[in-house]
Amino acid sequence: MIDAASQRWPDRVEHRDIVVNEVPGFRPLTLDLVVPVAEPRPVPVLVWIHGGAWLFGSPKRPADWLMEADPFSAAIRAGFAVASAQYRLSGEAPFPAQLDDVKAAVRWLRRHSDTVGVDRERIGVWGESAGGHLASMVALTGDDQDDSGVQAAVCWYAPSNLLTMQSQAHPSGTIDHDAADSPESLLIGAPLADNPEAGRAASPITYVTDQAPPMLLVHGDQDLVVPVGQSEELAAALTAAGAEVELSVVRGADHCFGGVPLEPLVRDTLAFFIRVLAPETGVLPHH
Repeated sequence: MIDAASQRWPDRVEHRDIVVNEVPGFRPLTLDLVVPVAEPRPVPVLVWIHGGAWLFGSPKRPADWLMEADPFSAAIRAGFAVASAQYRLSGEAPFPAQLDDVKAAVRWLRRHSDTVGVDRERIGVWGESAGGHLASMVALTGDDQDDSGVQAAVCWYAPSNLLTMQSQAHPSGTIDHDAADSPESLLIGAPLADNPEAGRAASPITYVTDQAPPMLLVHGDQDLVVPVGQSEELAAALTAAGAEVELSVVRGADHCFGGVPLEPLVRDTLAFFIRVLAPETGVLPHH
């Protein structure tokens, strides 16, 4: 039995508020899961991780700009289950609490895969901005021994090395990433400039090995919030390590892909997940 509110629709089953982590002194952390019913079970599952500078956001209320392309319905139509992971924000707990929470969601999916009809060996993580950072952290530090391993990751305009954010910043950017009140400093719970070891520990690039799952990094070259150099640096490190990585630099795109159409980028993302996790499904349906 799933301790959650479940509802069946003609094309999907929705499980809401699955408790995946209970931290003493904090509200239970939950996962929402939508599973398509038309596909042969078990289905591959994509874990969506929201952005918001580790300061804002909720999986319950996706951003309006994102829902203009509705990547979640597109993923369901492409044959994937979609899980939306909740995590503690930096005002609630410092890193690695956020990573622990997303890994708890992955563990729940792997350990209860038979119950909900998902494939424990075909899990992808997908996030934007701060969520992309957590997606890459899960991909690079997940461990099959404790059921936190994943098989693919897509990271949209994600921080990859907190220690080089400021040096790579766009000339028109307005964020001092090394400041004591920057999102990065608030994430580690201390001024980044004075705590490089904590910044290094919270940086995906620190954990690059040849064992990394296939990763797709997508970043706008006009990003004023997270420099495009972050994805370029991680892609270079993964390539040097012998891991499988694709880097897509989107010309003219700001943060949140402002200035360019979102739907083609969603399609490219799902095409990557299909190739890595579900090659038998073939091409994306045209909807």
